[in-house]
Amino acid sequence: MSRRVLIFDTPDEIGSAVAQDIAARMASSLAARPGLFLLGCPGGRSPRPVYAELARLAGAQALDLSRLIIVMMDDYLTPAMDHVPDDAHYSCRRFARDEILAVLNAALAPSHRIPDGNLWFPDPANPAAYDGRIAAAGGIDLFLLASGAGDGHVAFNPPGAVLASRTRIVALAQQTRRDNLATFPNFASIDQVPTHGVTVGIATIAEARASAMLVWGADKRIAFQNLAQATTYDPRWPASVWASCPDTTLYADHAAAGGTP
Repeated sequence: MSRRVLIFDTPDEIGSAVAQDIAARMASSLAARPGLFLLGCPGGRSPRPVYAELARLAGAQALDLSRLIIVMMDDYLTPAMDHVPDDAHYSCRRFARDEILAVLNAALAPSHRIPDGNLWFPDPANPAAYDGRIAAAGGIDLFLLASGAGDGHVAFNPPGAVLASRTRIVALAQQTRRDNLATFPNFASIDQVPTHGVTVGIATIAEARASAMLVWGADKRIAFQNLAQATTYDPRWPASVWASCPDTTLYADHAAAGGTP
């Protein structure tokens, strides 16, 4: 098992390091195992520097992203347990379309762009099928991860989520909903944050070939402390699953690491 903790000055430097790693892994994987490259992706603040830098790199180097699969982690659900409208400001489908797919494709020739069909989401009508779809495509090559600031949720997995959990519908923990007020600042109050979501499981994440945990900003200091100390999965802080991945790196900035050199 390979486990690293890397600390940078800024979120943009994290984005640059992770984007370069994604590009290198994708090139190596597709050369050795022609097919698809599956990148597990969260929405929200933490991965934005990665998506921006990967887009810049793709444009500058004319990377072919047509075999890249964006495997989204989760989405909010309506009271009827269906996807929220995909034009809602908090929709993970909207985020993926506008802030991942459109950003990555912006500077690429049409033949090198990620096809719309390569953007995957779990289906709340049949969540378990998502793990099967991932496995049939060869498994996730790299999972980008982020930790909730207040309770350590990863995707929508709440504290107490078991290591063996798979893609499923969950009730969102109250602290997770509070954390998401910062993730989606157009929420006027916690009452507007949905109470349920569909999410990949802890096992879905742990089985990825590699993972990159992204932690930046002073509000993530407690998250950094818990994650940097983790040596195995602790259900009290679900994002600790990063330490259970076979090839894993914790990327942090000095603001999150509290001045750690």
